[in-house]
Amino acid sequence: HDSEIMLRPVAMYKDPFRAGDHLLVMCECYLPDGTPARYNFRHFAARIFEAGRDQKAWYGIEQEYALFGEKHRPLGWPKDGFPGPQGPYYCSAGSDNAFGRYVAEAHMRACLFAGINISGINGEVLPGQWEYQVGPVEGIAAADQMWMSRYIMHRVCEQFGVTVSFHPKPILGDWNGSGAHHNFSTAPMRAKGGYDEILKAVERLSTKHKEHIALYGSDNHLRLTGKHETASMEKFSYGVANRGASIRIPRQTHHDGQGYFEDRRPASNIDPYLTTAALLATSCALP
Repeated sequence: HDSEIMLRPVAMYKDPFRAGDHLLVMCECYLPDGTPARYNFRHFAARIFEAGRDQKAWYGIEQEYALFGEKHRPLGWPKDGFPGPQGPYYCSAGSDNAFGRYVAEAHMRACLFAGINISGINGEVLPGQWEYQVGPVEGIAAADQMWMSRYIMHRVCEQFGVTVSFHPKPILGDWNGSGAHHNFSTAPMRAKGGYDEILKAVERLSTKHKEHIALYGSDNHLRLTGKHETASMEKFSYGVANRGASIRIPRQTHHDGQGYFEDRRPASNIDPYLTTAALLATSCALP
């Protein structure tokens, strides 16, 4: 009886599929009375980013995903059984190790055409699994670009007759899951002496570990087990160059005394508005 949702444009991108003057438009959803729709978390994230605008927060979000082909088998896997153990697939080359590069490359080109700041792609540990990174992008635009990049990925997969999964554990068993690691910094962290600001942020994050885990994607417990390059979701940890910790501080950051850190807890299916806003609010102790 009341099925209309009001759309408010918030970002525009060049349409890589129609080209010319066509645009893809990112919209927020509102109810007719002006209140945000149920899943419009962007509305609330925008308030946090406005409160922390002086921090000039930068994000680089690593979106991992798995590609599936016929009968929902992971791309490149044999029709019966399983491929060889993990090891040779990560950042690999060659048709016996890299499955779906044509999708990853087409998606990268489409995103760059659209104006999305993709800074890299690579084959991941699970065969048929890939990653792209959106960033560095400042503020809420990082989440906008991530949402649009996922939409473009689905459209690219349509053209190749494959499907994409953003589930954090696309294949159960002794296989790596899919994450959305957040590389994060603020202006004070990037400035001389910023390492102390990073340590302060990490300490604040340690006190709200459970609250962040609740926002860091569904079924994340299947991925954050303490194995397969993850920390246990039950315990917060951090370390320099440690990919088995909740928070990794890059060795270069430690050496330079300034830079960024990586939150390795977010799952591949996160709502980026929730995660980017929470990371800023907690790290900078915003009210």
